[in-house]
Amino acid sequence: MTNIQSISMSAHKARRVLDQIRGRSYQETLMILELMPYRACYPIFKVIYSAAANAKHNMGLNEEYLVIIKATVDEGTTVKKLKPRARGRSYPIKRPTCHITIVLKNISLYEESVVENSIGMGQKINPLGFRLGTIQGHHSLWFAQPKNYSKGLQEDQKIRECIKNYVQKNMRISSGVEGIARIEIQKRIDLIQIIIHMGFPKLLVEGKPRRIEELQMNVQKELNYVNRKLNITITRITKPYGHPNILAEFIAGQLRNRVSFRKAIKKAIELTEQADTKGIQVQIAGRIDGKEIARVEWIREGRVPLQTIRAKIDYCSYRVRTIYGVLGIKIWIFVDEE
Repeated sequence: MTNIQSISMSAHKARRVLDQIRGRSYQETLMILELMPYRACYPIFKVIYSAAANAKHNMGLNEEYLVIIKATVDEGTTVKKLKPRARGRSYPIKRPTCHITIVLKNISLYEESVVENSIGMGQKINPLGFRLGTIQGHHSLWFAQPKNYSKGLQEDQKIRECIKNYVQKNMRISSGVEGIARIEIQKRIDLIQIIIHMGFPKLLVEGKPRRIEELQMNVQKELNYVNRKLNITITRITKPYGHPNILAEFIAGQLRNRVSFRKAIKKAIELTEQADTKGIQVQIAGRIDGKEIARVEWIREGRVPLQTIRAKIDYCSYRVRTIYGVLGIKIWIFVDEE
């Protein structure tokens, strides 16, 4: 532990720097302090460097395994001074001071992974995985031996990417909404059944009635299926904007066209209300509207009971590339309660 007292600086200025380094490793902290533009970084840098040097010299600890587990700042005394002016005059000024305390801890390889998990990840779970086996089922149904499981998983990912790329190239729609709600895959010994749930299937089939066969041939060519038959069917969704994937594509198209994120979210909520849903929550993260500092904004309408297992909740996370950078969109829709 290292404590430095009576630094000529307000506690508020030192605290906004300490909030950025608390819980991080020693090497990462030095890099952050070198790049941050605040005046408080230099005295904090000296305190941390001194604490690590003492740990290395006195205890023989390795700097790579040092983690800042505590970083606090307390207000000190206020120093009163007189500022001299011309003609023998002066006026009083007040200089705030603060006391900074840094505590480093040496952790093993196992403890390091535990600390990183506690810092970077909260107690969150995918709402679909949380409800599997109760009120919601899997999107892929097949059986494989443990040694072949990873191959089957990669195969499913390739099928979904191939279908989405084909639909994106061939759909005639100006807003950029592909309309794919989900893709279900059922595998047997000699047959692979693919069911595409779409909100706007006419936009894909329109003009070329044989597009499904063309899509089927593209998937077979991509995965080199020889002994297995492939069957693709398209199912229409009656209320497309009641599904989070289609709604996320709609919001992404609005953000690409530089529409305000609040207008895009409110319009999406209006579309969802027409689909007779009980609640929706939309969250957008990143450099929203091109601002310098990334932030998280969210709007909720109605009920979204994430901890109730019997509540059927559809969820999706979506990335959209804009001229300002990558934005992340998360949508939770409360469909019904069983």
